[in-house]
Amino acid sequence: MSHGPRSGLAAVSSALLAMSRHLEVRDVLKTIVASARELLDAQYAALGVPDDHGGFAQFVVDGVSEEQWKAIGPLPRQHGILAAMLHEARAERLADVRKDPRFEGWPSAHPDLVDFLGLPIRDGDEVIGALFLANKNCPKPEGSCGFTQDDEDLLGILAQHAAIALTNARLYERSRELTIAEERSRLAHELHDAVSQKLFSLRLTAQAAARLVDRDPSRAKGELQQVAALAAEATDELRSAVVELRPAALDEDGLVATLRTQVQVLDRAHSARVTFTARGVKALPASQEEAVLRVAQEALHNALRHSGADHVDVTLDRHGGGAVLRVTDDGSGFDPMAVRRAGRHLGLVSMRDRASGAGGTLTVESAPGKGTTIEMEVPGG
Repeated sequence: MSHGPRSGLAAVSSALLAMSRHLEVRDVLKTIVASARELLDAQYAALGVPDDHGGFAQFVVDGVSEEQWKAIGPLPRQHGILAAMLHEARAERLADVRKDPRFEGWPSAHPDLVDFLGLPIRDGDEVIGALFLANKNCPKPEGSCGFTQDDEDLLGILAQHAAIALTNARLYERSRELTIAEERSRLAHELHDAVSQKLFSLRLTAQAAARLVDRDPSRAKGELQQVAALAAEATDELRSAVVELRPAALDEDGLVATLRTQVQVLDRAHSARVTFTARGVKALPASQEEAVLRVAQEALHNALRHSGADHVDVTLDRHGGGAVLRVTDDGSGFDPMAVRRAGRHLGLVSMRDRASGAGGTLTVESAPGKGTTIEMEVPGG
């Protein structure tokens, strides 16, 4: 091996622990690739997850800058050596990948690869990915491959555990999709009930105003004012529901930008002033970012719908390697113990579950007439 026995074992252990810490598929893929490149001391590493159309659903690289990756262009297709690893399901160790008869070239911005080690990632009989490394950082006699049989065996061990980590991550994402579907169904029912009641009241009030126009214009004016108020409330309900139902653009925009956008929408939709501040926050694991976003949404929902607050402030601060979310309002407040004894939850159980599921903590500070602060802390990666 390229490492001594003790350092090699420690490196493998570190790689496996790193993979087991992540639940999101994209995070798992990145960790596998980075671990493989470091473990085998290669210049480049990549992992492709095939789709059903001759391409790759996901393709993750390590050792290539963001600018290089953008210049390379679209994701590769399943051809050449990549196709061999996916369809023939065997390891490939080559002194010069460019001289292999299956080599079909690469884009002009692609880095130059020479010695090559690749193998499939398998879940039983199914090939769920292709992992490969190139350009081992070591002296290479003319015509020989820098990667050894020991390297191939070590990468095989890593690939077996990568298959487990990747399968677990896929199962987690499927379970989360089911949870999201259930949540959307709940929100749809809430939206239907809330807006239907408002529209029913709106119709009755409008009918009453129509009957009063001729015989009692002043009362009719009052009823029409009530129509306007009910219409405004129904509009607020719809706008808030749209914010909750809209898929969060966490992957594209990140947590800070997504929270800022949602706060701006709520500030426009409600009479209360809603503000947002972020200080020094770094990217968090995807599961933690989603949990923070959902807790923020629930806390904002409570503050804007139930507290009568004039001002709701959302802050997101860096805390060590993680972050702290605070949602503070100057509303009516409540006694958390009394709420719990009465069997009312105000979403607190859901928020605590989300915080706990992301490895974080949630605290609630409130008292009648004193407003409310919801604080959530997550540890980061």
